[in-house]
Amino acid sequence: MILKVFTDGGSKGNPGPSSIGGVGYIEDKKIFEFKKAIGIATNNDAEYQALISALEQILNIKKVTKINFYSDSRLMVNQVKGLFKVNIGRIREYILRIRVLEQEIALPITYNYVPREENVEADLLVNSV
Repeated sequence: MILKVFTDGGSKGNPGPSSIGGVGYIEDKKIFEFKKAIGIATNNDAEYQALISALEQILNIKKVTKINFYSDSRLMVNQVKGLFKVNIGRIREYILRIRVLEQEIALPITYNYVPREENVEADLLVNSV
């Protein structure tokens, strides 16, 4: 079974008050959702923290054979895929945490960019905090 996960992070001020949100589906059935204020952060920090929070949620989900992530952060998706360089140490730490979680999950994972219009539910979660 394929788990589809949509994540988003937002910052009002960049840096400023920030929040994260995400939702996971298996065959159009919502399996989990989360939203949380994360304090003062940049938009990029929020995007990464949302992805990490989603990966942590997935650790407890069984019967999944593949995970497809979707985010409207083209920068984050391309950095996680290794297509864009990472020059900021803090972002390297996020990616290291992502790699550790990927190893713990031990399933095929894809990261996909989607336009904001296709990430509405995660965006609404971020903006409801």
